[in-house]
Amino acid sequence: MKKLYYLLILCLAVVVMAFSVLPSSTSLKYNLEKGSPAIESMSKLSFGPDGILFIGDTRSASIFALNTDDTRSNIQSDDVTAKDISKLFAESLGTTPEDIVIQDMVVNPISKALYFAVHLADGTPLLLKMVKGKVSKVGLDNVEFSKIGISDAPAEDATDRRGRPIRVHAISDMEYANGKVMVSGLSNKEFSSTFRSISFPFNKEAASTSLEIFHANHGRYETYAPIKSFTTATIGGRSYLVASYTCTPLVLFPLDELKAGQHVVKGRTVAELGNRNTPLDIISMKMNNKTSLLFANSSRPMMRVNIDDLNRYDGSLTEKVEGTAGVDFKVFDQKDVQQLDAFGSDKVVLLQKGEDGALALRTEAASKWQ
Repeated sequence: MKKLYYLLILCLAVVVMAFSVLPSSTSLKYNLEKGSPAIESMSKLSFGPDGILFIGDTRSASIFALNTDDTRSNIQSDDVTAKDISKLFAESLGTTPEDIVIQDMVVNPISKALYFAVHLADGTPLLLKMVKGKVSKVGLDNVEFSKIGISDAPAEDATDRRGRPIRVHAISDMEYANGKVMVSGLSNKEFSSTFRSISFPFNKEAASTSLEIFHANHGRYETYAPIKSFTTATIGGRSYLVASYTCTPLVLFPLDELKAGQHVVKGRTVAELGNRNTPLDIISMKMNNKTSLLFANSSRPMMRVNIDDLNRYDGSLTEKVEGTAGVDFKVFDQKDVQQLDAFGSDKVVLLQKGEDGALALRTEAASKWQ
């Protein structure tokens, strides 16, 4: 009897082990492999379908798709807050706040868990997850993932006219929509400002298009500065890439023109939001039944542009601008906001630098920016 009992236990263990090595349904659906992705840096994060997290790695010039297996709905719906997020991370990792550099923050739209791309002072990349105020490190060993390289990225030793490295701008922003991973950044081409559209599941090389804009503050057409932050929006019944650049032109590109085979696509500059500024983040939110774009900036307060105003504005800036011009936008009091993301349908989670230099994390009602 005892032998039979142990035999049953052994058989059960074999069955459990067999199922543990089988690929998940998510892995099969998106053609993922199991292993340890060699992620060298984490520049940008974006969530896709079914808990898939896309990680932009500028050092290896690659995009990784990671199965987070984080698909339980609304495990976190309460407001989140932290007075000093770098200190909180440092305590969880056994290091100091000075050793923490936050590269990006995104919210999993399914679970509402927050994910952070973090670099340590020595450049080591880490992926952290925050649920109900508790921080954990996301393991990257024996996980389900896939990867695609960016073949036309700037060389590792490439520099700009001032001698500054430009590989770090190979991936300047990233967003998933409608089966595509959209990536802005620089390429090794003559017209280096580039938009890439990558089908997911990854199955072929990214389709890339060079971009040209009229930079109103500079008073000239440019093809070398990368988009710093972007989102997508439907304007006048057509889908657009809404792109913001340093110093700070707002430009529209029809998405149906950003496809393989197009040498250079010229955008329509619809606003100049002010010079000596870098747009850090853009999100789209529905407020009072109207869709608006919220902007976080490096040296200017938060701004809002209504889609209705973009629908009505048919102009284009083609001459040098001093100050601001173009489509209407509203400026708010919130300064030094570093990161934004939607937290459900009616809230925004943001990272904001305080007067003491600490990064505070909190949620706010989207109605605050109506």
